[in-house]
Amino acid sequence: MEYKGFILHHSRCPSINGKGFDFWVGADGGIYAAPLLTDPDYIHICLEGDFGAEDSVPPLPGRKEQLFAAGKLILELAARYHISPLLVEPHSNSCPGAFFPWNELVIYASDGYH
Repeated sequence: MEYKGFILHHSRCPSINGKGFDFWVGADGGIYAAPLLTDPDYIHICLEGDFGAEDSVPPLPGRKEQLFAAGKLILELAARYHISPLLVEPHSNSCPGAFFPWNELVIYASDGYH
């Protein structure tokens, strides 16, 4: 399969309801995979938490661990499926939310962060 990129969700997204994502990244950085990838075009990654309001963004240090795990997951999947790790899009205008910390999601393999 040739994927176009990655779609990020947060767990408060009304279209999730326990399904609709391929990988779940918990607030503790734990990663859980669905049995099958379900979308022929994108790999869907759901991050536990609500990034729709500033006071609901998961606090550090958990958020740092979660975003580190999400970045590593994106890099590994990008290598496995020959996708640019930079092709990461939000699910919608409200998901993963206006306060999702995009600048904290490090997905550049060449910088030595991972």
